[in-house]
Amino acid sequence: MARKKQATDNAFVLFDVLYQDGARTSNRKVPSELLGGLDGDEPAKALIEEQDRKIAEMSGNPRGPIKSITRSPNQ
Repeated sequence: MARKKQATDNAFVLFDVLYQDGARTSNRKVPSELLGGLDGDEPAKALIEEQDRKIAEMSGNPRGPIKSITRSPNQ
């Protein structure tokens, strides 16, 4: 008898982020309800930039501008 796959949590979509200085971060979480529609993945970039601003405020280490975002293949 075949095993059933466990249900996956589709509440988040993971993104890999490449910054203009060459730095890269992986698996940045973005709520799936923000994506799709006419804007596609563009809302994800805005959310990740907001997350970066909050992290920079707390750590004192600002991030450079985002060059590109892509969906993480590890989903």
